[in-house]
Amino acid sequence: MTPKIETKNLQLYYGAHHALKGIDFSANANTVTALIGPSGCGKSTFLRCFNRMNDLIDGCEVEGQILIDGMNINDKYLNVDELRKKVGMVFQKPNPFPKSIFENVAYGLRINGINDKKTLEEKVEKALRQAALWEEVKDNLKKSAMSISGGQQQRLCIARALAVEPSLVLMDEPTSALDPISTSKVEELIYQLKEKYTILIVTHNMQQAARVSDRTAFFYIGEMIEYNDTTEIFTNPKIERTQNYITGRFG
Repeated sequence: MTPKIETKNLQLYYGAHHALKGIDFSANANTVTALIGPSGCGKSTFLRCFNRMNDLIDGCEVEGQILIDGMNINDKYLNVDELRKKVGMVFQKPNPFPKSIFENVAYGLRINGINDKKTLEEKVEKALRQAALWEEVKDNLKKSAMSISGGQQQRLCIARALAVEPSLVLMDEPTSALDPISTSKVEELIYQLKEKYTILIVTHNMQQAARVSDRTAFFYIGEMIEYNDTTEIFTNPKIERTQNYITGRFG
């Protein structure tokens, strides 16, 4: 089976700083992979390789291959805008646009040229249902997205990412700014979404990684130290440094 996403000898430099060192990685479709490790270890940098967000940073150079569905996304002829339509991104803090709830979800659809009212309504409802938010906001779609709670805003941002039907969803610490109840709702959502999507999630929360992911990769100073099924990483890590991190001895 061809992996959904893969990297081969991935090296990334910010000027003279060697941020990612020879990463060989693969994940199958319809799985959740957690990226863990101390701050500054390269996990968010790695995550952003898959939508080429690192391109926006001056002095960033990438070597090796990054493949999505077998296609090398670092190919110089690749249309990066088209790539980003296929890769949804959810950030650490909820970042809704100062627009209505409806227009937040419809935003990406409009950019992609969809303006038919009925189509927009159907796709917005579908995305909000996928994000487990429809029942809470269906009577207030014209209300400002800034007026709902932080947890609802984060699920709205997830709906916005899903509306354009990406094949891959990247989540960079999506619950770190949320309360425990909202965190639980987002975790439950992640578990449901893997039926349709492949998900990569950066998290500092060991319990969260254990709860939501199928596989876990431990990063340390730009290297992927260990990568395995989540149960193995947390109950039987092969490498001492992994053991030390997950038991709280450093990081």
